[in-house]
Amino acid sequence: MRLAVLSLLVLCVGCASPVLKPMGPATVSPTASDTFLTVADGAQLPLRIWQAEPATAKPRAVIIAVHGFNDYANAFYLPAPFWAKQGIVTYAYDQRGFGGAPHRGFWPGTKTLTADLRAAVTATRQRHAGTPIYVLGVSMGGAVVMATLADGPIEGIEGAILAAPAVWGRAHMNIFQRAALWLAYHTMPGLKLTGRGLKIQPSDNIKMLRKISKDRQMIRETRVDTIKGLVDLMDIAFAAAPKIGHTPLLIAYGLKDEIVPKNPSLIVMRQLDPEHATRALYDTAWHMLLRDLKAEIIWRDIVAWIEDRRQPLPSGADQQAAESLKPSLSAR
Repeated sequence: MRLAVLSLLVLCVGCASPVLKPMGPATVSPTASDTFLTVADGAQLPLRIWQAEPATAKPRAVIIAVHGFNDYANAFYLPAPFWAKQGIVTYAYDQRGFGGAPHRGFWPGTKTLTADLRAAVTATRQRHAGTPIYVLGVSMGGAVVMATLADGPIEGIEGAILAAPAVWGRAHMNIFQRAALWLAYHTMPGLKLTGRGLKIQPSDNIKMLRKISKDRQMIRETRVDTIKGLVDLMDIAFAAAPKIGHTPLLIAYGLKDEIVPKNPSLIVMRQLDPEHATRALYDTAWHMLLRDLKAEIIWRDIVAWIEDRRQPLPSGADQQAAESLKPSLSAR
């Protein structure tokens, strides 16, 4: 019996082929219309824009928003209208492999995701010359922002906002989780998994969760090779923290987060240069902290930080982070 199982495993290893859908050669200059972001290889990524109010006035700032894993641009349907009333435009695009973007369900690779973010900034600058631009990444989107910054500054942005960035890489997985991922990737990379049975709550906003549970643009079954790609990205994001001090940052984490563990998140916060990074901890926030019931607290903090990052946040979440991140007496 053991020999039969081993033979089957060897056969699976020999026939398994992970799939990667990276970008093609750069052939065009990135542009943005009202509905699509055209990136360097000509791929068109669906784009949502929430214009600042009033429409006749020049925007105070532009936020380029990068969604999380298995989500898409509509992830910002709650905060973006609020920011619009503060005179801030929000651009959100479907990342490759997600939403309505090309190769839905397949992993594009970290280099492709970071290249597309730089393309989004280039295209947005053309439409909003002279207006301050910020990039905002939530969860996986935060990891994309961090991985991009690790390769050097993003030309044309004033700062970056990280909302519950996905930094749960292999260093913080146990040996069984790492082994299971390795085995599944090398034997069944096309196997699709769901989150059913995990008993993890991403937010306290039940109405919002019910809405997205019926949204056909959300991905509910994920290939193993895509999960492996996400873990690779999270590894890169976790390692990026000491390298991104060249860009002003606001990093926000909810202490009720059940998706990205607290320990790696706090380690990343400690590694960020406090001269360039505003660190914020929220007692009431979950993983989907921009869509929680009390999310407006964080929306307002983001506006205040964009307006003047030298001032304390209205919520006091930066002061809470400063206290929580102090070295303990036992560690000294």
